[in-house]
Amino acid sequence: MSNEFNEIPELNVGDTVTGTIVKVEEKQVLVDIGYKTEGIVPISELSSLHVELPSDVVSEGDTITLQVKKVTDDEVVLSKKAVDAEKAWADLQEKFDNKEVFETVVKEVVKGGLVVDVGVRGFIPASLVETYYVEDFSDYNGKTLEVIVEELDSSQNRVILSHRAVVEREAEANKKNLLESLEEGQVIEGTVQRLTSFGAFVDIGGIDGLVHISQLAHHHVEKASDVVSEGDKIKVEILSVDRDSERISLSHKATLPGPWTNIGEKVAQGDVLEGTVKRLVSFGAFVELFPGVEGLVHISQIANRHIGTPQEVLEVDQKVNVKVLDVNEEEERISLSIKELEQQQQQEEVKNYEKDDDHSGFQLGDVIGDQLDKYK
Repeated sequence: MSNEFNEIPELNVGDTVTGTIVKVEEKQVLVDIGYKTEGIVPISELSSLHVELPSDVVSEGDTITLQVKKVTDDEVVLSKKAVDAEKAWADLQEKFDNKEVFETVVKEVVKGGLVVDVGVRGFIPASLVETYYVEDFSDYNGKTLEVIVEELDSSQNRVILSHRAVVEREAEANKKNLLESLEEGQVIEGTVQRLTSFGAFVDIGGIDGLVHISQLAHHHVEKASDVVSEGDKIKVEILSVDRDSERISLSHKATLPGPWTNIGEKVAQGDVLEGTVKRLVSFGAFVELFPGVEGLVHISQIANRHIGTPQEVLEVDQKVNVKVLDVNEEEERISLSIKELEQQQQQEEVKNYEKDDDHSGFQLGDVIGDQLDKYK
């Protein structure tokens, strides 16, 4: 003959049981585990984290697995936290061994970092949250973060997690993919990161390339800051990629219209312009008319007299007026003359002199004429 008490399981501390929640109270939860009395889960045994109300964690009708903490004739005390922790430590160990990336929700912002629930209490130190400095972590409360297990010690209940490592890992993967995809001649947009005495470093999507100062503009650049500023979005052309050393050479100059482009719209034959003597050579002088645009004054066009060398008349950085003799945009050549301007000036001076001379000549003639009349 069967005795109904034989069907009641024997419970021992440490046993794992499954039950259904029948009542959620303010400080505890009652669970039907098929025992002669309902099991009690105190609020402190619901989670490894601080819990305000049991209803925040469980609801009536939920089926949950619990560990027996205490058994008396009158009550059975159970723990959800203990089961979760045991499972969590095994799970975390596996994640730690495999360097697995997984998601977790920030439960609390505390001094020094973030507290998360990973079955047990996990901690993300402030220095392991982001790759950059964060002033205020209050926005992180309730946020889901991807993390990896950085440190694990079950005997010390120590679980250190890192979101920063995930970000760095992704950045490294992106950098590798980017390096593989880059090709010489490609034109892409980048952001100026920092300026140096020799050029500008530009972020082209997770990796920095160098625009040497000579590649910033078509004209001579003294300081990179004369052309670009940190934070500027600029177009750059890839000159070379060294995948082993992760060095990328870029050119901003190559993406800009050349100084000779449409030069015919700026300069025409017969124009008189002011320029700066840039170089003196045996056959003449190169005069800069616009940034990056130089014209040649042939030695025969420098002075209105024979000279042996351009240095006899001109010096570097001297400002001079020149007349345009010819413009060839295709060959990027402009012929200039200083002599023609001198000749024009002389002709005008002679004309002015002749005018004055003619005027005084009539007066002189009149006077002499009067005198001559006396002798007729």
